[in-house]
Amino acid sequence: MRARDIIEIDEEKCNGCGQCIPKCVEGALQIVDGKARLKGDELCDGLGACIGHCPRGALRVVKKKAAGFDATIGDKHQSKVPRSKTPTCECSEVVVSPPPPAEQKSPRKEQSPTLWRQWPLALRLVPVNAPFFTDAHLLVAADCTPFAYARFHEDFHRGKVLVFGCPKFDDAQGYVDKLAEILRMNSIRRLTLVHMEVPCCSGLRAIVEAALAKSGKKIPLESIVLTTGGGRRA
Repeated sequence: MRARDIIEIDEEKCNGCGQCIPKCVEGALQIVDGKARLKGDELCDGLGACIGHCPRGALRVVKKKAAGFDATIGDKHQSKVPRSKTPTCECSEVVVSPPPPAEQKSPRKEQSPTLWRQWPLALRLVPVNAPFFTDAHLLVAADCTPFAYARFHEDFHRGKVLVFGCPKFDDAQGYVDKLAEILRMNSIRRLTLVHMEVPCCSGLRAIVEAALAKSGKKIPLESIVLTTGGGRRA
């Protein structure tokens, strides 16, 4: 038995909501006594497609000695799962690369390379422990800011790992807990916060500051406010 990547479940964090179950295409997870559990090591491929769908951050990929993954069992499970007519995204952690030159549609204007460094980008979906957080400069942004500021990616996103959310319509305490866990479990070097000057959006600063305090870490934080007139200020 050799060491390999496999899902580990934190029973203290897991509340048995079951949101991870349908996202495991191998059928490796089940709810037992109100907690998510692995049916067997051989069912888990270790890719972590379930991680981003846990609202409490109870899942993570670890390397430990476990039985090898048996793809034939997963294939049998998938053959029994009804196929939806609407495609769904099963991604958890995807590194996005610029398109090759052959895929560029217009030879007249060179396309700018993408600044995406990971997927997903939404704070409520991103896994709490992922390689792209290692020594990262983390950019936390209100989800409306890229639309309100034309040079958002060039001025703020470049060289950073981006997560975004809405402090008005989403669970603020959930954001505090999730972000605190990300800061606690990873080697984040710096934090940059970008939000609008409107009252509902400014709540994101309180969320980030509370998460930083809860994490127990001292990480430099820069806060940038985008004005309704298209400008910016500290």
